[in-house]
Amino acid sequence: MARAFLFILDSFGIGHAADAADFGDEGADTFGHIATLCAAGKADRKGVRKGPLKVPNLRKLGLERAAAIAAGRNPDRLAGEHGFFGAAEELSTGKDTPSGHWEIAGVPVPFEWGYFPKAVPAFPGELTERLIAEAGLPGILGNCHASGTQIIARLGEEHIRTGKPIIYTSADSVFQIAAHETHFGLERLYRLCTIARRLVDDYRIGRVIARPFTGRNAGTFKRTANRRDYAVPPPAPTLLDRVETSGARVIGVGKIGDIFAHKGVTEVRKAAGNMALFDVSLEAIRDARNGDLVFANFVDFDTLYGHRRDVPGYAAALEAFDARLPEALAQLRAGDLLILTADHGCDPTWRGSDHTRERVPILGFGSGFAAASVGLRRTFADIGETVADHLGLPPGPHGTSFLPMAAHA
Repeated sequence: MARAFLFILDSFGIGHAADAADFGDEGADTFGHIATLCAAGKADRKGVRKGPLKVPNLRKLGLERAAAIAAGRNPDRLAGEHGFFGAAEELSTGKDTPSGHWEIAGVPVPFEWGYFPKAVPAFPGELTERLIAEAGLPGILGNCHASGTQIIARLGEEHIRTGKPIIYTSADSVFQIAAHETHFGLERLYRLCTIARRLVDDYRIGRVIARPFTGRNAGTFKRTANRRDYAVPPPAPTLLDRVETSGARVIGVGKIGDIFAHKGVTEVRKAAGNMALFDVSLEAIRDARNGDLVFANFVDFDTLYGHRRDVPGYAAALEAFDARLPEALAQLRAGDLLILTADHGCDPTWRGSDHTRERVPILGFGSGFAAASVGLRRTFADIGETVADHLGLPPGPHGTSFLPMAAHA
């Protein structure tokens, strides 16, 4: 019986989607722009990156061919792959984390998320009044669109002095609450987010995010790994539910449990930072039994480098991940399938600080699979259906397995 491993390189898009213009993202290309700037040794606002992007293992799995497919080019002139490769675009109407992950797991989002306006205040008065009353708060700070690190630096000291939590949003469907782990209290922050989750349901908000931080002043404030996402549950059973129904386990690494509102996630394993998450993922591969799915999210690409528009940082993170890929490949047994993909883009060369609407890579490896193209998939759900097919699960209502195209004849 088979095992499956889904690794999400959070935000690693490989070129703008067909409908990117509708999102103001036509021309965005997370991978392409990072590679181009690295090769040119050009500076961004975070510094200078010298030398080409070195990701030999991702390239061997077909990254450049996947990028060619995403751009509508013929990939046949590129060589050196030992895995199947392709690209996928999103049916769901957003470019956010839940939509991308749910669709990868076979459930495209059939509705529009709610968003808060780019105004001050950003939140309806009725919402903030109810939150303050129900949580017994002295008030709130922020109430605007903001970068998380910047708003903590700006308002963190006032937060400590007044006891008012920092609440902000972005272009995503989110309601984010930052508070000091000691002065405000971590458990109190979680309780506040639980109240907020219930209140923002009326506004169709995808996630309430707890953003705890530590430090004494603006120069030392630092967000911690105790982040917690309070997401709306998926609108239908996902691949994760189907794996559990079969009697097997889903091991969620990183924020997977939070993204799926802990539906269909048998076991949660967390860590701080991509390299620690890779360690945990390797442990999960070793622990996985026949029929199990290990679903891992590597969040640093997005939160630390994409949103912060840090090209050198993103490039270094890709190289660090790439250097460890052989460790994961060496853990695979006969009958295993590993797929690397992403949930959206976050081009660090793009204007603003938001996600970008992009196609994502499909890079797969395992014994019994050919170095073959699976083409451009018209929905992320094809990825989930391929995993389901590999695990011998019945097909779901969305997506089509590309397993026959990837398997050796």
